[in-house]
Amino acid sequence: MRGARQGGLAISHQPSAIGPRDWGVYLVTDRKQTGGRDLLTVLSQALQAGIRAVQLREKDLDTIAVFRLGEQLLSMTRQAGAALIVNDRVDVAMALGADGVHLTRRSLPPGEARALVGTGMLLGVSCHGLADVREAVEGGADFVVLGPIFETPSKAAYGAPLTPAVLKHAREVCALPILAIGGIRASGVPDVIRASADGVAVISAILAARDPAAATRELLDAVARAKGVPWQLGN
Repeated sequence: MRGARQGGLAISHQPSAIGPRDWGVYLVTDRKQTGGRDLLTVLSQALQAGIRAVQLREKDLDTIAVFRLGEQLLSMTRQAGAALIVNDRVDVAMALGADGVHLTRRSLPPGEARALVGTGMLLGVSCHGLADVREAVEGGADFVVLGPIFETPSKAAYGAPLTPAVLKHAREVCALPILAIGGIRASGVPDVIRASADGVAVISAILAARDPAAATRELLDAVARAKGVPWQLGN
């Protein structure tokens, strides 16, 4: 059992028992996409609607600000039985006692990060092609997030969309859970699931939605239906 720190006191908690293959929707934070609404309020709505994994990704905040935000979010995810994954910052993830850390192409290599966090913490890796996927597998990752699958402004720097076809090729070299990212909407979920994705990762599809809870339920239901198992809150 790991311990989170809150208000200077260590608080014991159990990590989420649901793994990346069954998350369905992996929600990535960006407080600039909430339309002026409080980020934690929007995340609370998504968690209550069934989100089981949140990646804390606020790249412009300094270390202490990310840590303080992580403390608040960790309390929320624990109550919801969800996983908290910290983007890039291995040190913050370890200090919080988070469920995992998510590596980008500018983070530590997967192998080095695994050596630091050990086997008790999930290790996710952002991939933008098959070479990245192979590196993640060889480095001991637990899951990969592959994209951009569809066109999206947030991933424009990574080039043209990869299309769902890349997911089929990725599955040939990767037995790990694969989550598709980039321009994901409920209407596109069946295509990525048919192409071998285990779930999807989203930002604006939930954070920018007029009703984050409704958008969450729609995405979770789309993933579950594409997998052939209708989703219900609490699954």
